[in-house]
Amino acid sequence: MAKTKESREVSNRLEVHQRIINVRGQRVIIDADLAKLYGTSTKRLKEQLKRNSDRFPEDFVFELTSEEKTEVVANCDHLRNLKYSSVLPRAFTEHGAVMAANVLNSQIAIETSIMVVRAFIRAREILAEHLELKRRLDRREQRVAKGFQDNEEELQAIRFAIQQLMEPPEPKPKKPLGFGREK
Repeated sequence: MAKTKESREVSNRLEVHQRIINVRGQRVIIDADLAKLYGTSTKRLKEQLKRNSDRFPEDFVFELTSEEKTEVVANCDHLRNLKYSSVLPRAFTEHGAVMAANVLNSQIAIETSIMVVRAFIRAREILAEHLELKRRLDRREQRVAKGFQDNEEELQAIRFAIQQLMEPPEPKPKKPLGFGREK
């Protein structure tokens, strides 16, 4: 059964989104993943990067350190083959990924670059949603804490009442059973 164009696009978008990782506080795609998405080899991608180095400043693409490479390989199962590579991988930011599509100049690279940009945009939206949710929770937490401070006396009175209820009542003196003699 052949996949429809729409289902291929959805699976490609999911694949692109899963390839975006965080390195040096930036969302990036590693060169091996970008080459695969653009339908080319990592070698060809790096050749184009060298030929057009003036189009790729540090904020578009950067080389990972050996420590970063080790961390990426450990955290991303699909990049385990990088473990055996003697060459340090490059990390492409959103703008670098678009520029790579332009220098590769293939139809698949151009089409995929649109999905890459959309995946980066969606990642930013998700991050913004999480930050807004965190801010709202922080504000509520502050209000609750302030409310506890304002009502400290009432809370202490409630605690005292609860403690009184938890303590067993003192037994009343027992009257002797039976008929008592009067003196």
